[in-house]
Amino acid sequence: MLKINKQDALNYHSQEPAGKLEVVPTKPMSTQLDLALAYSPGVAEPCKAIAENPDDVYKYTAKGNLVAVISNGTAVLGLGNIGPAASKPVMEGKGVLFKKFAGIDCFDIEIDATDPDEFIRIVKSLEPTFGGINLEDIKAPECFRIETELREKMNIPLMHDDQHGTAIITSAALLNALEIVGKKIDEVKLVVSGAGAAAVSCLRLYLALGLKKENIVVFDKDGLIHERRTNLAPIQMQFATNRAVNNLEEAMEGADVFLGLSAANVLPAGLLLKMADNPIVFALANPDPEVSYQLAMATRDDLIMATGRSDHPNQVNNVLGFPYIFRGALDVRATEINEAMKLAAVHALAELSKEPVPEMVNKAYGDNTLAFGRNYLIPKPLDPRLITTVSPAVAKAAMESGVARVTIEDWHAYEDQLRARLGVNQKLMNRITSAARANPKRVVFAEADNYKILKAAQILQDEGVCMPILLGPQEKIEAIARENSLDLEGCEIINILKQDAKRDEFANLLYQKRQRRGMTLYEGRRLMRERNYYAAMMVETGEADACITGLTKDYGKSIIPSLQVIGTEDGVKRVSSMYIIQHKKGPYFFADTTVNINPTAEEMVEIIGLTARAVRFFDAVPRVAVISYSNFGSNAGPLPEKTRRATELAKQRFPDLLIDGEMQANVALSPALLQEHYGFSPLAEKGANTLIFPNVESGNIAYKVLQEISGTEVIGPVLMGMRKPVHILQLGASVRDIVNMAAIAVVDAQTGSRAL
Repeated sequence: MLKINKQDALNYHSQEPAGKLEVVPTKPMSTQLDLALAYSPGVAEPCKAIAENPDDVYKYTAKGNLVAVISNGTAVLGLGNIGPAASKPVMEGKGVLFKKFAGIDCFDIEIDATDPDEFIRIVKSLEPTFGGINLEDIKAPECFRIETELREKMNIPLMHDDQHGTAIITSAALLNALEIVGKKIDEVKLVVSGAGAAAVSCLRLYLALGLKKENIVVFDKDGLIHERRTNLAPIQMQFATNRAVNNLEEAMEGADVFLGLSAANVLPAGLLLKMADNPIVFALANPDPEVSYQLAMATRDDLIMATGRSDHPNQVNNVLGFPYIFRGALDVRATEINEAMKLAAVHALAELSKEPVPEMVNKAYGDNTLAFGRNYLIPKPLDPRLITTVSPAVAKAAMESGVARVTIEDWHAYEDQLRARLGVNQKLMNRITSAARANPKRVVFAEADNYKILKAAQILQDEGVCMPILLGPQEKIEAIARENSLDLEGCEIINILKQDAKRDEFANLLYQKRQRRGMTLYEGRRLMRERNYYAAMMVETGEADACITGLTKDYGKSIIPSLQVIGTEDGVKRVSSMYIIQHKKGPYFFADTTVNINPTAEEMVEIIGLTARAVRFFDAVPRVAVISYSNFGSNAGPLPEKTRRATELAKQRFPDLLIDGEMQANVALSPALLQEHYGFSPLAEKGANTLIFPNVESGNIAYKVLQEISGTEVIGPVLMGMRKPVHILQLGASVRDIVNMAAIAVVDAQTGSRAL
């Protein structure tokens, strides 16, 4: 009989260490012991712990990361009252979005109950199971009462997304649109088509932002909502007007904003001409808006417009809000989602829209011109920054408004945890970027007449990572910036062809360095018209602290100027390069992947030393495996013999380094295989995190295969052994790659002594 230890059982069921928030790990279920811990008898221990302390349900179960998407199918978007069973695909889809965008687990629950009292009773009874409740597609006016009573009766975050999601997203868009046109929210006139759940919630949030109630006119399917109407709920009647208007045409006279949450084509395009200058139109009926986008834009060229469609600018999509609002609420165990949390989400979305758009978002939408303005009022749904922008804002608001039961103290660590939930493991680069911001350096970019370089320069400048120096024709650089809405303020631009005196100075220095290696002064002057030579000389003379190049030329041609001008550090005969593989298990380091074609055993020892030093630079302890197709002499041949010899020499030269070889890559990376077959190896406990390849072919192939098929991020190549910081980009590198390499170059330049 298996004996179950109490602490083992509690540890097995634990979802988080005391005092920490972290991603719930997958539990093993492969042995009889695992089964006994997961269920009987081990499960009794967390049950008893929760019975003694009900809050321990968050510690020993998945409740804290579990949301229910609940509907009775009475108001499914675009389909109406189709019933609970027919609504199930919609609710399942909502659950997918929760998981995809915020790492939240979901159950969809379709309730066969249209009576509000019965619906409220059923949902309230589910509170022990879930960490939060997302109400969905419940018709008005019942939805108002249902949400209000459930919020009063339950102590977990609850939100009717049809109401508040749309309100939050349109509020952010409205704030930004008003900023663009220079209008104040307390002065604008608003006309609304629709008086359902979303419209009412939008109006309530707009009032909280400063809109004046007397400046609002609302229409529903029966016409103007005025004080004499008797067929509406009190929450709708609070927006009844006493203004002397009879129809939509009269209401649109001089209006600043139109909000449509009703039906297709209810707004004639001609009425747009009656609106004030720079009108704002949010036509959100789906799939067809109240007025078509093409017709509206053709009617007025000063119009700012948003729709619910993804094929037009400024899509109002609730996925910008609900996953991240619930994420922040769950992570502080909020007892509700209150007005302060909703407003925090509004302002977070509005401010994020003003930040430079990541290149991965540009790629996803096939648009390099995304920038804050009339066609970009709110972020795009695929922007990975949403979770680290909106969720912390919501969590902070919950804490400040007194509804949080858990306090977050380390917000940087919290952002790391949010990224990890989505598999966006940026811990290593977060540390590097933070260090770079603490002491930014001058980084010269030799190929600045390129959109990717300029986009990266804008990001680096805006985020305070470095001070970019851009080499290239100023007119061309400025034209690319204008074409792509890039702001290069603060970036120095140098056209080297107009720097005659400086080029002559640099040419003389190059001639003095290389005159006994065949260099003439004439040749030096010619080479200084090439930007890679000029950039390298800027670093050599201290006019720049680091150099980035290689985007448009192959590696060999890009590295030669720096080797001739700057050279290797003292004691280093050959430079080498390393790639960082960002895996969910942590970073792995591959060398040499670009420089040394077929190094000798002695040359491999130097690569091993440079790589181990570089791994430490990235705050990791190097566990080095020298890779071959042989495991500890299992196969003969020149390559296993070379790697075996390199390992022996490296152990002698670096006695404190944890290293072994020769071994196959799968063995090196698997502690289980090492322990089973090669328990004598010093790598057997944890496996290797640093792989030294026997030639450039194997290393290059390995990292490129991983990059393409494993979904991992690859950073590099990091050039090791130069006397001063120079890094050569991979041909065709992305903007993200360039930003990462520049941050590495800055921290490299900060160290004083060589670290890479």
